[in-house]
Amino acid sequence: MQSVLESAGYEAVAFDSAETFLLSGVLSRVTCVIADVRLPGMDGTELQRRIRQDRRELPVILITAHDDDDVRQQALRDGAVAFMVKPFDGGDLLEHVARATNHA
Repeated sequence: MQSVLESAGYEAVAFDSAETFLLSGVLSRVTCVIADVRLPGMDGTELQRRIRQDRRELPVILITAHDDDDVRQQALRDGAVAFMVKPFDGGDLLEHVARATNHA
């Protein structure tokens, strides 16, 4: 995903966990977060909730290999701008990012 985003001109930074991301100090500078639902430690839905506490307007895109309608519906109710199931097309990801960051 990082290379797909960079090939489209986005600056993309990857983190090995939600906790590492939150401790990195970049939350105030990012324009969109893409997180897997299943992460080691804090999962993507909890990360989304934490982001909403600090930066309610920050778009979050959740991805997963395990499509679960209940998780999808809750993520969208909690404000996710997209919920994508792997495998997905890089172009679809770029569309969601463009819309979320007003670059559509």
